[in-house]
Amino acid sequence: MQSLERIDRYRLERRLGSGAFGVVWLAHDDVLEAPVAVKVLAENWAHRLDIRERFLSEARLLRRAGSSRVVQVYDIGELPDGRPYFVMEYADGGTLADRIDGSPLPVAEALRLTALAARSAEALHDAGIVHRDIKPSNVLLRTAPDGSTRLLLADLGLAKSLAQASGLTMAAGSAGYAAPEQTEPGSGIDARADVYSLGALGYHLLTGTVPARPGRVQPPDRLRPGLPAEVQRAVLRAMEPERERRWPTAEAFADALDRLAGTSFAAAPERPVRRRGGMVLAVAALVVAGVAAASTTLLLRQQPSAGVRVQDSTGRVHAVVPASWGRQLRDAGWNPDSLGLPTGHEPALAVADDLSRWTDLGADANGAFIGLSEHGDLTAKVRGINHTDCHYEGGHDYRGTNWRGVIRTWTDCDADGDSVTEAALEPVGGTGRPQVYVQLRQDGGSDETDRVLDSVRVTG
Repeated sequence: MQSLERIDRYRLERRLGSGAFGVVWLAHDDVLEAPVAVKVLAENWAHRLDIRERFLSEARLLRRAGSSRVVQVYDIGELPDGRPYFVMEYADGGTLADRIDGSPLPVAEALRLTALAARSAEALHDAGIVHRDIKPSNVLLRTAPDGSTRLLLADLGLAKSLAQASGLTMAAGSAGYAAPEQTEPGSGIDARADVYSLGALGYHLLTGTVPARPGRVQPPDRLRPGLPAEVQRAVLRAMEPERERRWPTAEAFADALDRLAGTSFAAAPERPVRRRGGMVLAVAALVVAGVAAASTTLLLRQQPSAGVRVQDSTGRVHAVVPASWGRQLRDAGWNPDSLGLPTGHEPALAVADDLSRWTDLGADANGAFIGLSEHGDLTAKVRGINHTDCHYEGGHDYRGTNWRGVIRTWTDCDADGDSVTEAALEPVGGTGRPQVYVQLRQDGGSDETDRVLDSVRVTG
């Protein structure tokens, strides 16, 4: 891989991230003396003319939008090896994905941020562009000169002109955020596909959870009891599977959200979420937030000693947990990027007596998160976890009938002695794939770690 230190007058400082086709760098414009973001086509796609054109199309569409609500393009050029790049404004406030941090936002804040994103989408629509991939990681935050925060839509890699979008035949979009018409090749899309994604964005900000696929979305108040009915209706209208029943425009959705944000129930102070446990919010909370489905009550017909059998929505991940844990299930997958592994949507489930308490180590909870990861070094990521408000008991190697790996345990996470266990597993005698990440929370009593790990099965 070619090492880059400078591109033309832009001095590269650090890598900000990467997408399907490009790498984004934080750079310094030595002429204007200002930070910028530089997006470069990845080397492995340099020979593909269609990908090169798609990369350049993103720059053209950003430029065409010409709005302060969309990331601005300042320059475009080509490296000596022929790869194109373009230079954009730098968003120093990160993304909405960073802001969520695995926990729901206050209602008024969630509504206002979603409304701002909707107005950014409307600016694209006014320019004849449909985004097709609105999600928290594509919504940027930038500090304005007066200290206020601007919200910007970014990453138009999947964007199309509305004229082109009406005849699209290829599925596109991110799981949980894509409108049903985006996943049905040949159906064509319009600006209302972005309205659906904006509703999913609002759902995520209000609940801390990525919504399930269209048709399986649970009411947000199942995940956030007490959520005002008016807020729930506004968000679910945006996420109607039939586009004719959604808000007609992103602007109409934004207007409704702004009205709701100004009402007394949204403006009232909310009880702060107690945040303890260091890495629990960087790992445990994000992991559970990445499980894209709503809570489901399990019918416990087994004897307590028999446990409860659970599986994810794909039918690949299976486990048995104590019956007292099996009250709520989220079953529609996760993004291993939560642990710093390659991004994607993998099978996973979370089961617990109360999933709403999972992100707070100061609250009693018993349950398990089990997720697959096909790529990256899961063991190294688990070894790097540190729950600083708990007492580290140490780690040890694990070997069962089907799995081997490493287990690390923390105790005394609250006054009752609750524990957190992290495990990285791979098949016994296999190729090391798939890897399985397991996180257990237990509030005392008998240690169920070995029993749960022994029950894990992966099919397919």
